[in-house]
Amino acid sequence: MATVDVLNSAGKKVSETQLSDEIFNTPIKKSVLHEVVRSQLVAKREGTAACKTRGMVSGSTRKLFRQKGTGNARAGSVKSPLRKGGGVIFGPSPRSYAIKVPKKVKKLALKMALSSKVEDNTIYIIDDFNLETIKTREFVNVLNALDLSDLLIVSDAEEATLLLSSRNIPDVKVIKTEGLNVYDILKFKNLLLVESTIKNIEGRLS
Repeated sequence: MATVDVLNSAGKKVSETQLSDEIFNTPIKKSVLHEVVRSQLVAKREGTAACKTRGMVSGSTRKLFRQKGTGNARAGSVKSPLRKGGGVIFGPSPRSYAIKVPKKVKKLALKMALSSKVEDNTIYIIDDFNLETIKTREFVNVLNALDLSDLLIVSDAEEATLLLSSRNIPDVKVIKTEGLNVYDILKFKNLLLVESTIKNIEGRLS
């Protein structure tokens, strides 16, 4: 088991904790991570682009002019895609871009992402933030004491103190254990876990 120091809000070591090898020491396969990250990103696409085909365009079905004798090319409908205001040929229609990934693969990719942070020594544990009020300045002081930036924070605290104190700081994101995902873990350089979340993460992925 990997042993990681537990820090307090002043950046000082207060204890140590062990991380389960089953979760935090999984062999990393880039193909699995790529598949899950891609599925997350394409799921964000709305897929609402649409246009009208000739069957959807409003207009008369009357033949524009007689077939022969006018010198013009024959035309049967004002809704033809060849005419101004007509329908669109092979245009976009509402669709879903979602890619289905098995639950087992998602869980495996999450283990791999966490293991990559342990491998790169960019995972940190804090006992508690000890924020009494919603103050961005106090939160910044904690980050300065920890000497961390480009940071994903995982906390199960119910109060909004941490979330509201951190929302104005660029390159910092706070999520709960339930929202932990591969894309966010890999997007941010550093991962900071509140000590109480470790059991929840291990319980979710074991």
